[in-house]
Amino acid sequence: MYLDRLQQDEVFVPTEVRPLNELTQMPSRKGLERAIVSNGKIVNIVSKSYGHIPNELFFKKAEQMLIDAGLDYNRQTINRNDRTFSMDFILSDSSQFSVGDGEDTILPMLRFTNSYDGSERTSGHFGFYRLVCSNGLHVAQAEIAFSIKHSTNGAQLIMPELEGLFQKFMDNEFYTISDRFSQMMAVELLDTKAFVREALERTKLFRYECSDRNADPSKKAREVIDILDNEALLLGTRPNLWLGYNAFNAVLHGTLKRSFSRQERLDKQLFQTVLEMA
Repeated sequence: MYLDRLQQDEVFVPTEVRPLNELTQMPSRKGLERAIVSNGKIVNIVSKSYGHIPNELFFKKAEQMLIDAGLDYNRQTINRNDRTFSMDFILSDSSQFSVGDGEDTILPMLRFTNSYDGSERTSGHFGFYRLVCSNGLHVAQAEIAFSIKHSTNGAQLIMPELEGLFQKFMDNEFYTISDRFSQMMAVELLDTKAFVREALERTKLFRYECSDRNADPSKKAREVIDILDNEALLLGTRPNLWLGYNAFNAVLHGTLKRSFSRQERLDKQLFQTVLEMA
């Protein structure tokens, strides 16, 4: 079970906001007076009115929401070059459901993202976690709304009560999307290579062929095919659209170098594309 092997990066790295002219010994122009320093590196240049949100403030407040709601969870943390960060909370309660014969279990998940270089907005959303893989499924539309008050002295986060938001997600999206997962599983793939080719033609995620002169599957396309075939063997079933979507998802989150927000948008695109092939 992948819950025993969740990624555990250090996300509470030292960070501070420093006057840029102190660091460079040079004057700075208006609007670029401060530097965001993360783990000893300058990662962003901002105005003097910018409200920096350290992970200690954001992620710990997010976790307190789950504690206050009385939810049991497993935590995963990701640090990308001390610049962008995510914290996933995989909820281990009675809300889980299975796709297929019960070996493929799905749990509700919350993901919170933050960045020190400005490349990701401070955000949170609901999603899913599949126990037989190491990636989240970011196909849910429900976002966790909160407000950020910026000031020259920093930033203040006002977080919502989670219990009502979680119940609303469970009522409106969780089980509705689970039915679509089951719909995908019911469609058997007789030719996995043809499926991967068609999905890539529709999504343009990456190229199927090695080159214009070589029509064989590219390295990434072969990786999708191999994951798809291997998971079918692992679960004792025939290849199907559900496993095809998850094979693409694994490459998207494991091999392709994309931002958290870009991965999430592509995940939703993949999900919709594969669902249309059902």
